[in-house]
Amino acid sequence: MKLVVTEKNDAAQKIADLLGASKPTKDKVFSTPVYRFTVDGEEWVTIGLRGHILEPDFTPTLVYKKSKGWQGVTVDGETVAAQVPSDLDRPPYKTKRKPFLADGIELKSWKMDALPYLVYAPIEKLPKEKDIIRSLKNLAKKCDSVIIATDFDREGELIGSDALSCIQEVNPTAPVSRARYSAFTKEEIAQAFSNLVQLDTNLASAGASRQDIDLIWGAVLTRYLTLVKFAGYGNVRSSGRVQTPTLALIVAKERERMAFVPEDYWVIQGSFGSDGSEFTAPHATARFKIEAEASAVMERVEKAGSATVAAVESKKRTVRPPAPFNTTSLMAAAAAEGISPARTMRIAESLYMDGYISYPRVDNTVYPSSLSLEETVRTIAGNPAYAEYCEILLKKGKLVATRGKQETTDHPPIYPTSKATPDDMPAANYKLYNLIARRFLATLSEAAVIEGTKVSLDVAGEVFSARGDVLVKPGFRAIYPYGLKKDEQLPALAVGGTVVFNGATCTKKQTEPPARYSQGRLIQEMEKLGLGTKSTRHAIIERLYNVKYIQNDPIEPSQLGMAVCDALDKYAPHITHPEMTAELEQEMNNIAEGKTTKGDVVLDSRNRLASQLQALLPKAEEVKEALADAVAADAYVGTCPKCGKDLQIRASQKTKSMFIGCSGWPDCDVTYPLPKGKIESVPELCPTCSMPQVKVTAFRSKPRVVCIDPNCATNQEPDVVVGQCPTCKAAGKAAKLVAQRNPRTLKRFIRCENYEECETSYPLPQYGNLTATEEVCEHCGAPLVIVTTARGPWKLCPNFDCPGKQKDGEDGKAAGRGRSAKKASAPKKSAPKKPAKRSASKKSSANAAAESESAE
Repeated sequence: MKLVVTEKNDAAQKIADLLGASKPTKDKVFSTPVYRFTVDGEEWVTIGLRGHILEPDFTPTLVYKKSKGWQGVTVDGETVAAQVPSDLDRPPYKTKRKPFLADGIELKSWKMDALPYLVYAPIEKLPKEKDIIRSLKNLAKKCDSVIIATDFDREGELIGSDALSCIQEVNPTAPVSRARYSAFTKEEIAQAFSNLVQLDTNLASAGASRQDIDLIWGAVLTRYLTLVKFAGYGNVRSSGRVQTPTLALIVAKERERMAFVPEDYWVIQGSFGSDGSEFTAPHATARFKIEAEASAVMERVEKAGSATVAAVESKKRTVRPPAPFNTTSLMAAAAAEGISPARTMRIAESLYMDGYISYPRVDNTVYPSSLSLEETVRTIAGNPAYAEYCEILLKKGKLVATRGKQETTDHPPIYPTSKATPDDMPAANYKLYNLIARRFLATLSEAAVIEGTKVSLDVAGEVFSARGDVLVKPGFRAIYPYGLKKDEQLPALAVGGTVVFNGATCTKKQTEPPARYSQGRLIQEMEKLGLGTKSTRHAIIERLYNVKYIQNDPIEPSQLGMAVCDALDKYAPHITHPEMTAELEQEMNNIAEGKTTKGDVVLDSRNRLASQLQALLPKAEEVKEALADAVAADAYVGTCPKCGKDLQIRASQKTKSMFIGCSGWPDCDVTYPLPKGKIESVPELCPTCSMPQVKVTAFRSKPRVVCIDPNCATNQEPDVVVGQCPTCKAAGKAAKLVAQRNPRTLKRFIRCENYEECETSYPLPQYGNLTATEEVCEHCGAPLVIVTTARGPWKLCPNFDCPGKQKDGEDGKAAGRGRSAKKASAPKKSAPKKPAKRSASKKSSANAAAESESAE
């Protein structure tokens, strides 16, 4: 059996469809879909991963022994070597308080004293997708050979390499090869699997180095910024190797705007012509900086009724067709059409997986000679919108495309690989496909020719200049109209002739500050400065939006974003400047080219970060003060009804749990509980009680706006009797079970009337209408209830320890609360709905920080 490993399930199915001698058979290995088919009589099976199946994380602790020096202790208790500088203190320590241990440092706890050690903590690869890994190993045991068919780029090579490491744990001798392709077409896939190559370990190492470096920088800087001022939305204040200098670009532009001093100027516009041939022309002096000079001109032309044509000048200029799309230019062009870079990449990935376009993560702007331009034109000519233009191109004979400045050999520029019409996909997807298809055709087209005409008009000795542009030869503009200005044609005028003058207007204006970055323009600036990669830049910008460092488009930094950037720039400027990040990017490129090693580059990165942290640690109080006002604004919810001061989202000093409290504490003790989920303030007050409201986004739920006052009528629910207490019944007593909401914590539960004695209580979902059923669970005797949400009515047993949840099977688990749940309207034999999984523990804080820089 030949095992083919792809990056996603869609790719596994697509490759099976394209390679198989007949329709592939869909199967499952444990819970993972696989596709079985035959090629020349040999059995093949494809399995799709879910991106990265392993993820890097710090070892939980560092220990020091005189004989062996510093070592990291892994999750499994094994020890790995660590390169910790000799200037960091060693055990025994004077204190036993965290993070200090008898023989080392605990790295899991967020403590400022642990950060210098965290910089040098060893990194281990941990399972991220355990179900897929189990399925992959099951197949690997039975296979004769392996083909890695993940996306061909740095990230794809790493994903394939990680999958291979799992495979070789159970089958170390199976031959391994690599399939590289740029599009899901039959010809491309057949070509790739007929010309297999070796896995590029250097490329995979470059991808792994990026993972490690982004984890280290993200975790250390995020913890530092969070610890110096623990308050605000969700508390975590993100920072990272690429994220922070990108934010610095936005903040610098805003500072430039804030420092800008507008100046007054005056513009004079004349009106000319008659009988449907009217046109306007500005005065030859585009801006008058002195009002008196503008007024003098207006006085001179006030009584004039005609103008003399002093000069007519016509020139033709040629506009070359655009270069092929790479990732950056696609995102910039799509942003100009209203599609954000992050959404552009999501749609492009979907179009690629569906076989409509080539691989969308590329630097290349030169079509390879192996790409048949004529065949691609024929392929998309089936779309009526392109048919006539495609026919014209094909009649030209051999097609020659434009060439951009960047030429690489990994993938071709982005081009359409299949015909598509608006009926084939959602409107947003077609909008992007249409842009890509038209750009491809434009790159095969002739230049456009524009005729520009400039006319000088004399009005009582004052010169006005009229300009007009006409597209005289459409060229590529016939198929690619994006950014094309409308024709501005002037009437036929001859030197010495006269034209009617209809008067002039004088308008006072002010100079404007430099424009903010649009998302497309910021992507281009990041590329220019070497910040991030083609695959990461859009994700970095999206991350800045998510952590509320930036807002709007064109992009404006928030108060918190400016405060974070200013604090880091003042005390550790190298973190905010792009030069160091660009140097690290180049070092990672050197790994891919085999010029250096992952270990050397990661160690260099650690040393750079350590020097910046050394400057930041003594300035913790100063950084705290710099963030104070911004954090307060970030955490603002409304006005305290008791003292009139600010109500803020605050954190308990003991438990670190979140609540709403008055900034006037301890003089004012007003507090309100917070419901579970992501919390955002809203400007509108509660229409029922006029208290502030917050928007709550619970896990896998739509946002809800709720009043912060638990006593508000909108937060009240009547108690619902749902049945008899099974514990009391077994003891020969009669007691009712009542569903209720705690007015202090807002938590909802079912509790026995006799709770003090029998202690019977069950948790309930926090949202959804509750209905009693008068039925009891056949497994534990608890009452069955129906909870009606936007996703439908669900009949469930609320007993956390109900033995029926094991019997219902894995798909019937309501893992978040440990109960069985079924669609209320479904027949008994129907499959139970699979609810959200419950996290075994909180996600590693280090991983959360790393995700702030994750790009793929």
